[in-house]
Amino acid sequence: MQTISAPRADARTPVETPAPLLHSIVLDWYRENARDLPWRTPEASPWAVMVSEFMLQQTPVKRVLPAYAAWLERWPTPARLAADAPGEAVRMWGRLGYPRRALRLHAAATAIVERHGGRVPDDHAELLALPGVGEYTAAAVASFAFKQRHAVLDTNVRRVFARAVTGVEYPANATTAAERRVATGLLPAADEVAAEWAVAVMELGALVCTARSPECGGCPLRAQCAWQRAGCPPHQGPARRGQSYEGTDRQVRGKLLAVLRAQHGPVPRGQLDVVWPDDIQRDRALDGLVADGLVEPLADGYFQLPQ
Repeated sequence: MQTISAPRADARTPVETPAPLLHSIVLDWYRENARDLPWRTPEASPWAVMVSEFMLQQTPVKRVLPAYAAWLERWPTPARLAADAPGEAVRMWGRLGYPRRALRLHAAATAIVERHGGRVPDDHAELLALPGVGEYTAAAVASFAFKQRHAVLDTNVRRVFARAVTGVEYPANATTAAERRVATGLLPAADEVAAEWAVAVMELGALVCTARSPECGGCPLRAQCAWQRAGCPPHQGPARRGQSYEGTDRQVRGKLLAVLRAQHGPVPRGQLDVVWPDDIQRDRALDGLVADGLVEPLADGYFQLPQ
């Protein structure tokens, strides 16, 4: 039987918690406290789940909800999206941030039409082979859309396991083999239960075991948590800093894209030059957008979203 080991407060002997107990605690909590989100409903299609997973990367749920609804109203299937120009995906992405995700989602939709007859594949390897779909997204879509048994390791899940299982405040910057072993070892045996476990741990990390102000007093795993039993030792290693935005190239790129999204057609360079006073930074940001495929340069100093 899979267990997790956590140090006692006196650090002399480990306490082992059977995985079925963890499953019961977290799943009971989830069934009482889960948010009502549209991509979790029985009516949500595999495509809707995939769209949500692309949008939710590094973006809060409250910002995703209106964009998700608008996207699926316009493109309810991969085929509808693939039939439009990539630039339209960038336009609809709006202010969600990291707009390359829009291009990747468009590329994934095109591949789904070309390789899978317009249906999101239910095979994990086929999902992983789609453009823009990495290890996390493939596991998430397979789990949440098709109720399969996969270790789904997003930032929230990794943080819960780091604290509850490993006894450290934060996980490593990149997912490690040890984390994958822990996550796989804790998966319930039944596919549908494993899929619910995946989303339940994710929800626990999003609502309770948060990065900056965890609500340990209300955590269902408090009695089993290795980090709690160790006395909540502070993070060891480089300081974890939030991402800055003001004055960065990301901000300039956003302003340039806002101009291009607002017009359905080529935009003269002069309209782009007024969005930022620093010529060098503005040119660098525009060059980066062109290199990333988010903007197409035209003759006579015009630019447009990709066609």
